[in-house]
Amino acid sequence: MTMNAEELRTWVGRSQTEHDLITAAPLRMLRATLDLPHDGAALDVPALWHWLYFLTSARQSELGEDGHPQRGGFLPPVPLPRRMWAGGQLEFFDTLKVGDAVCRTSTIDDVTLKSGRTGDLCFVKVRHEVSSARGLALREFHDIVYRPNPQPGAATPAYEAAPVDAQWTETVTPDDVLLFRYSALTFNGHRIHYDRRYVTQVEGYPGLIVHGPLMATLLAGLGTRMNAGRQLATFSFRAIKPVFDLHAFSVCAKPEGANAATLWIRDHEGHANMRATISFRP
Repeated sequence: MTMNAEELRTWVGRSQTEHDLITAAPLRMLRATLDLPHDGAALDVPALWHWLYFLTSARQSELGEDGHPQRGGFLPPVPLPRRMWAGGQLEFFDTLKVGDAVCRTSTIDDVTLKSGRTGDLCFVKVRHEVSSARGLALREFHDIVYRPNPQPGAATPAYEAAPVDAQWTETVTPDDVLLFRYSALTFNGHRIHYDRRYVTQVEGYPGLIVHGPLMATLLAGLGTRMNAGRQLATFSFRAIKPVFDLHAFSVCAKPEGANAATLWIRDHEGHANMRATISFRP
């Protein structure tokens, strides 16, 4: 499959602006999905829960076989079959609240082609800036990776070992109901998260894949609970290895000085699946 780097880079600088309203229902339903106690008085949007808003609403006829919107439009039409959320970097300036009318301006910041162990890769970096009437609330850089399907008989990659010095650990047991509910809340039609026949027979994975944004949300949640009452400054994360719904996994954290922490997801084999850092204002 041939990629035209020059053509794909013509998408750099493209921008779009969307509007939404922060309502309470998605927050209430995500709390239930994550098995958190109901808090009817909560008005603040927790860290990364802004992903419940500005949802892409492609028509059914505009979806590809994998359940994603077909290529093109705002994102460049990268001709590689697998598209994944590889990571992100966020800076927080204000807390979004229920009732806020919000605006998000998204810009294609970069398109980069690389050659990896499994073949050609394409990385797309999207900058999102979310504002309310009070001004800029957060700036987010969203890293998307496009990659080929694995070759039959390809060797299993060597995965990173997760740290073993966590000071806070929470165990999460994913199942198809949890993954379906999170897909529904984020209007994510990607079939790898809820269609077991598709993910095992078509894409060749052993089980349903836990959403990268869901794992990042769990990490940010643990980090903010460790520092309750403090003003969040930054959060960044990088996906390393898929997590499947076949085994429980651990959400781990360790403080780094007075204002920061490192966080990671550890699977049942002791591998690192996602790494993250979080910081708070002094």
